[in-house]
Amino acid sequence: MRFKAEIDIMPQEALLDPQGKAVSSNMDKLGLAMIDNVRIGKHVTLEVEAESEAVAKSKVDEACKRLLVNQIMEDYRFELKSL
Repeated sequence: MRFKAEIDIMPQEALLDPQGKAVSSNMDKLGLAMIDNVRIGKHVTLEVEAESEAVAKSKVDEACKRLLVNQIMEDYRFELKSL
């Protein structure tokens, strides 16, 4: 079976997000003062071939932990869809 994973990677809440801070501080200049606390992360999509959804989830989780996510500074979550 083939699956598609949609992975969201974000800076941990306890850490400063310099990109988000820069965007937040410029919202007022754009007339969007009601928007604040912007956090900027990454969105990764990938496809995986696996015999079951459970195995696919395990492989995506392993890819996140071993390659895609810096677990010291980032958190992640993902959704898996059957293709």
